[in-house]
Amino acid sequence: MKWLLTLAAIVLFQSAAHAGESPKKLPNIVWITCEDMGPHLGCYGDNYATTPNLDKFAQRSLRYLNVWSNAPVCAPARTTLISGMYASSTGSEHMRSMTHLPETMRLFVAYLRLRGYYCSNRVKEDYNLEKKGLVWDDSSNKAHYKNRKAGQPFFSVFNFTITHESQIRKRPHKLVHDPAKVRIPAYHPDTPEVRHDWAQYYDNITTMDKEVGAILRELEEAGLAEDTIVLFFSDHGSGMPRNKRWLYDCGLHVPLLIHFPERWRELAPKDYAVGGTTPRLVSFVDFGPSMISLSGQRPPEHMQGEAFLGPFAAPPRKYLHGFRGRMDERIDLARSVRDERYVYIRNYMPHKAQGQYLNYMFQTPTTRVWKEHFDLGKLNEAQSFFWKPRPPEELYDLENDPDEIRNLAASSKHQEILRRLRGAHNDHVFQIRDLGFLPEDELHARSAGSTPFEMGKDKSKYPRLRVIETAHMASMLRPEELRKLQITLADEDSAVRYWAALGILMRGKDAVVSSREALLKALTDSAPSVRIAAAEGLGKYGSDQDAGKAVSTLAELVSFKKNGLFVAVQALNALGELGPRAAPALPAVRLAAEGTDTITPRQREYVPRLVEKLLADSKK
Repeated sequence: MKWLLTLAAIVLFQSAAHAGESPKKLPNIVWITCEDMGPHLGCYGDNYATTPNLDKFAQRSLRYLNVWSNAPVCAPARTTLISGMYASSTGSEHMRSMTHLPETMRLFVAYLRLRGYYCSNRVKEDYNLEKKGLVWDDSSNKAHYKNRKAGQPFFSVFNFTITHESQIRKRPHKLVHDPAKVRIPAYHPDTPEVRHDWAQYYDNITTMDKEVGAILRELEEAGLAEDTIVLFFSDHGSGMPRNKRWLYDCGLHVPLLIHFPERWRELAPKDYAVGGTTPRLVSFVDFGPSMISLSGQRPPEHMQGEAFLGPFAAPPRKYLHGFRGRMDERIDLARSVRDERYVYIRNYMPHKAQGQYLNYMFQTPTTRVWKEHFDLGKLNEAQSFFWKPRPPEELYDLENDPDEIRNLAASSKHQEILRRLRGAHNDHVFQIRDLGFLPEDELHARSAGSTPFEMGKDKSKYPRLRVIETAHMASMLRPEELRKLQITLADEDSAVRYWAALGILMRGKDAVVSSREALLKALTDSAPSVRIAAAEGLGKYGSDQDAGKAVSTLAELVSFKKNGLFVAVQALNALGELGPRAAPALPAVRLAAEGTDTITPRQREYVPRLVEKLLADSKK
């Protein structure tokens, strides 16, 4: 039956496409993309940047001032980009996770191929959604539009990796940009290591700029420039710590330059001006629908993005939305929203410091020296914020505080703005049926036999109103709501109980002690996520006897073989918060990674990394 529905959907889509077909031949479309780079280009007013090719390209393009990647890290950002749907609604928000869409839905490139496009991708994909059927005609390091049939329109992606986070720390490197002249953001300490990393980041941007120039020249020399719409952008903000992976504007803000040749100017947005700028709010979820619109098709209704290009362009958005889930081996949940001036961040796990130890991030010299200075008490308030527990809400004025270091959430002058952006956030998570509020193991268990997106519509499987309201109550940290959390710990839904246990943990020692009996009962809960949250609270703040029971509970859950990846990751994270009290679980920790060599390389390192860190900390 599902394949019949899929066939019917495709037939209807093709019929709608032909109904809106342009009398001209279809435009070629090229994406030139790079990785881990904010709008640090000369054409964006960055005088330290050396980007002659992109600056020249900007002179004949429209420069977008307010574009977000939705996620501040590659895999979920690219998943949103390729699907036209928020990864937080398809169960694919977590770094290097994997799930799938309903049978009737396709990644946007498939809809271009239905229109006759040759689609090539060189070369990165990194999607958290399984590809079904043929998506790309070629996705490899040799992919190129020149391999299409004669006269066939093409959609081609060329991605450059030189600006990636890993290249910032690559040594040896002889700096070209003078580190003495680089601007250090207010949240970073001013040290030689930090200056070197920022300067090397700019060196890499210059190298990428040359590669962009080569692609543009190739189009010209092939005689295709006048038939090709070209977009340049990055997959999220810079790879520097506190940019990449975090929901600040600096983590989500990307450059976007779009050039429409004269022949295809009719497909350009209404505010298109050669060499001009636009403040229009755009995010990655909008790119897929926009490409479909450029091909003369109305975007399919299931896509949550809104076209901003082509004949089916929607009115401008009022808000952009960002999401953060598990980042590699570390668990978190946060959301953000912005308008043209303000950024609002909602931290649902405020007890966790932003700077949780993340193996990959700590390979960057800036991260290590920044943490060393914090431990030595050498940082000011703005620089220390990253290493401390967070407030439930953050609000920043990008006009007056571009580094986002002055939190206005408590400002009496900004309460109306806070309420408005908070309301936009709340409306959004309910509208898209945000699945990030489910523990990751339950996300997959509840969607067994279906898909996360479909499960999210089933109130019996995901009572999102109760789950999200409990998450909100838990994380706002209001003392007067402790009694409600204690009662809610007996709710029939395990995700609700999970947030109740977390809410007690977040409130610290007094809350845990006063909730002792309920938490001890929760150690035998049917849901591993509830047991883990309760055990972390008792292990951290309970008596020695209760902590012993908690550690025993966690020791039973750290094994990948016995409990699966997501439960093991959660249990190991909880043990990492207990310090010396975790010692009795170390024998189990040493065996926790057994069997992980059998799973996909995308996720293979998470449990071993947590084990390595726990064992290293136990020797201190």
